[in-house]
Amino acid sequence: MIDIKEDSLLDATGLYCPEPVMLLHNKVRELESGNVLMVVATDPSTERDIPKFCTFLGHELLEQIHENETFRYYIRVGES
Repeated sequence: MIDIKEDSLLDATGLYCPEPVMLLHNKVRELESGNVLMVVATDPSTERDIPKFCTFLGHELLEQIHENETFRYYIRVGES
């Protein structure tokens, strides 16, 4: 695990597919390119969906952490 300082937080705990990715899509629109967003989720489908979201839309997935029932993602926002 690397030490990453996030600029913004998206708490998607308790939400299920497709809500976490829908909220993520809206949140990255609010942020500037280069900002780091931490997403916290509890839906296991985010392990598949968030990396694909980042690849498809040009965002950088810096780190993906699974601890107990919680998933954390650190995403550097790409150019919009």
